[in-house]
Amino acid sequence: MIQGSESVVFEQPLTERIRTFLRLEFLFAEHAYHRKGEGSLAVRSTLQALLDILTVLSRSDLKNDILKELTDQHATLTKLAARPGIDGSKLQGVLTEIAQAVNGMQQLTTQFAASLLRGNDFLTALLNRSGIPGGTCAFDLPAYHFWLSQTHEHVKRDLDAWFADLRPFEKAINLYLRLLRNSVEPETSVATGGMYVYTPQGPCVLVRVTVPVAAGVYPEISAGRHRFTVRFMSARDVNVRSQQATADVSFQMQCCTL
Repeated sequence: MIQGSESVVFEQPLTERIRTFLRLEFLFAEHAYHRKGEGSLAVRSTLQALLDILTVLSRSDLKNDILKELTDQHATLTKLAARPGIDGSKLQGVLTEIAQAVNGMQQLTTQFAASLLRGNDFLTALLNRSGIPGGTCAFDLPAYHFWLSQTHEHVKRDLDAWFADLRPFEKAINLYLRLLRNSVEPETSVATGGMYVYTPQGPCVLVRVTVPVAAGVYPEISAGRHRFTVRFMSARDVNVRSQQATADVSFQMQCCTL
């Protein structure tokens, strides 16, 4: 879900790869937000987001996944350069961004995240305790408590070192998702009686539904390979069980693919 001032954008990934990319985008944003904070609680939140990112990246070969996606997109966009009416300056800017992201990713070893977790006893201890509510209290992890008491420069140095190899990943993931979201213009649709069924005319890996905040509804998106259903639910009071909207709902939809 992406919030705006007058509308809310809801996203539904249709492949496991896009689902993972969206999770990473969320975690990178969370990490960036907490890095701006001060004090031990902000550092704790920063480090938790870092551990979550490393855990996701250590479970599969996401480096080659994002490299393939960006390389394919670079080849596709390069072919567009010869077409009339194309904004050459804007296209070249995007191609440069992709090339830089690909170059940054190629510098990384394939399993760098898993290697960092295995090779750092401090991070491993935190990871093992982080799944327990309150499991990283001072009495549980005195080494962590001591590290948090170090100077801001000392803590920042360690956080920067642990995040160094993640910066190219953050850039690549954010770039790919931006290109994906901009791959098609939004179209206005109407959910009759709160229900909308759509059959895509081609490949689709990400469904985006934009709803006015004033409508007081949110979508439940059920998606398959050949069609998906959007059911709008009433969101007037979170303390009351939601019911399907009965009125027609006007919304904007994108079926994105690259």
